[in-house]
Amino acid sequence: MLRTTVGQEALVVDILARKVEREQLGVYSLAVVPTWKGYVLIEADNELTVRRAISNISQVKGKGIVGGEVKLDELTTVLEAKSLMKSFNEGDKVEIVSGAFKGERARVLRVNPTKEEVTVELLEAAVKIPLTLKAENIRVLKE
Repeated sequence: MLRTTVGQEALVVDILARKVEREQLGVYSLAVVPTWKGYVLIEADNELTVRRAISNISQVKGKGIVGGEVKLDELTTVLEAKSLMKSFNEGDKVEIVSGAFKGERARVLRVNPTKEEVTVELLEAAVKIPLTLKAENIRVLKE
């Protein structure tokens, strides 16, 4: 696992991929886990190969390598596909993250898991009109 500048994970993977191809290094895979800000997973022959790959990349922080090897059972919770629809329940307060109502807060009225849609009602609207949005356009607020 590599420590990178937060928000630069995808750039680091692009730079590493080009460098690995150009120098024929023994790197097998590179992965960015969206929930792990500032980290990139790298699978390689050995630690020396990783150190050679990350040399002269300014977005890799400090010494770069964090914790040596990562066991597969440690990654199963991250790599497991989870349904986005399971995180929404009727009555939840959510924030709209894209579209015309971006930034607005709303309350979930209905959840349609087959279409991956959520019907919400804006909290601060003068007239309560239900809006049906795709699940990826909203996030649950922790309150």
